[in-house]
Amino acid sequence: MAWKAIGIFDSGVGGLTVLKEVVRALPQEDTIYLGDTARVPYGTKSPETVVRYSRQIARYLLNRDIKLLVVACNTASAVALSALQQEFSIPIVGVIEPGARAAAAATKTGKVGVIGTAATVASSAYTKAIKRINPEIEVVNRACPLFVPLAEEGWVDNEVARLTAGIYLEDLKKHGVDTLVLGCTHYPILKEVIAEVMGPQVTLVDSAEQTALTVAGILAEQGLLRPRGERGNHHYYVTDIPAGFIRVGNRFLGGDLGDVYQVNLEQELQEDEGEETY
Repeated sequence: MAWKAIGIFDSGVGGLTVLKEVVRALPQEDTIYLGDTARVPYGTKSPETVVRYSRQIARYLLNRDIKLLVVACNTASAVALSALQQEFSIPIVGVIEPGARAAAAATKTGKVGVIGTAATVASSAYTKAIKRINPEIEVVNRACPLFVPLAEEGWVDNEVARLTAGIYLEDLKKHGVDTLVLGCTHYPILKEVIAEVMGPQVTLVDSAEQTALTVAGILAEQGLLRPRGERGNHHYYVTDIPAGFIRVGNRFLGGDLGDVYQVNLEQELQEDEGEETY
């Protein structure tokens, strides 16, 4: 029996933290990762544009015959997830709902902090998702844009990282949050320094980990899991030259990044048009 792969996409390299957790939870599964590096970042684009990009990528990955799609990008999860779920018939998982569920379950004081990019914070996606689960929870958001370049540069355990985290997280500490959602796929790379600044009384919720658990649950429920003894293969595609992605990707995956291929989404989809419809 030919087993289908799990498709994962992000605007760039950050979604590799989600891939890493999916592989940890489901080592037997094949994955196909696409980083839209030609058009990164999504956070500065209009919702219509992000929906258009996400649709293109979903179609491209569906042509690769995937069984489930992970939108490993907070911006795309916030604005494009429902459009994708309406359009395509396979299970599609975002990174916001799993993180929100875990945060709502973890908080004891009813005060939850969310850190993310400016776009994710502006979308209020985590606040809405958490309040849907429990309207009593107070959600405090903080944009931490400098965490992304720090993660990509590998500056995760030095004075610059500590000072930046200290400044960004100060008001969340003052608010007395007992749970903090890492609402950007880059942030798990900085988990140790964030934990150090927040202190042991604050539970960190890693959306990447939670998303992987959600994926495992859906595949088990639908009888789509590969047998445990198998060993998954992992394929990586980007929409711009791979060099920068490879450099940072190896840092994110601990040097485990395989070959990375550049693809032209528009061209490939035009060639496929007329052959298949969804």
